[in-house]
Amino acid sequence: MLPEVLRNHRKGTDMPLDPSAVGTKGDPVDLSWDSKDCLLYAVGIGAGADELAFTTENTADVVQQVFPTFPVVLGWGKGSPMKAVGEFDPALLVHGQQAVTPARALPTSGSATMQSEIVAMYDKGKAAVVVSETTLTDADGVLCTLTSSAFIRGAGGWGGDRGPSGPVNEPPQRDPDHMVSYTTAPDQAFVYRLSGDRNPLHTDPSFAARGGFPTPILHGLCSYGFTGRGLLHSLCGSDPSRFKHIEARFASPVIPGETLDIRIWDNGDGSAMFTTSVGDRTVIDQGLVKFD
Repeated sequence: MLPEVLRNHRKGTDMPLDPSAVGTKGDPVDLSWDSKDCLLYAVGIGAGADELAFTTENTADVVQQVFPTFPVVLGWGKGSPMKAVGEFDPALLVHGQQAVTPARALPTSGSATMQSEIVAMYDKGKAAVVVSETTLTDADGVLCTLTSSAFIRGAGGWGGDRGPSGPVNEPPQRDPDHMVSYTTAPDQAFVYRLSGDRNPLHTDPSFAARGGFPTPILHGLCSYGFTGRGLLHSLCGSDPSRFKHIEARFASPVIPGETLDIRIWDNGDGSAMFTTSVGDRTVIDQGLVKFD
């Protein structure tokens, strides 16, 4: 299911968006999560018997931990300010980029207030990019900040700033320092969707066909979670408290059952570049991770 704010947009619209929406905030949302939510997310991004600290809560001498990318599913579809940007066809919207910046390791249960704001809009001519920032705050202060961009075809043309362009987070021309491969399950999307994103594009063959796909595709944020797993284990010794930031662009869809190859180039300064590919096809690029 699409978030309500997207379901309510009129289909078939082909007109510029309203750039005065920058600065608009969504309604604050109070949310909570528990150990089961963290475990469900973990198996949704492919973790299992080799990662008991993330997939069990009752293993002897193992303390449950939370994957740093878990906040992307908290409050899914709630409190969005996107209705302020104007009318658009949700079928023409794709998730462009995503960043997650944890202020500290997430607890396995807790509560927070979520607030989202439109922080930028860029006019690409025949398309628009809308950038939103979401902050999760609990009793101890900021818990995590998320930044995402939506690319909307047919929604540009108001004569605004085209926004940043050119190479971003390009890996060096050498072999990666680490490479991790994970094979997604054919039914991976059926598990991941239980964390919040019920869009039928990921499970309904007829809906996927209407979007031009031969079969349902994997959630982009599921592939993103797989990638975060590889980064956490390769660079942070599997310790979420060392994981400080991740950002990347979604370049191509993944079909459930495909193998993700995560290539990592360590910059030697507490940061690394990364890409995620399926064979020769890049599915996530412009990747940057920061860590202790």
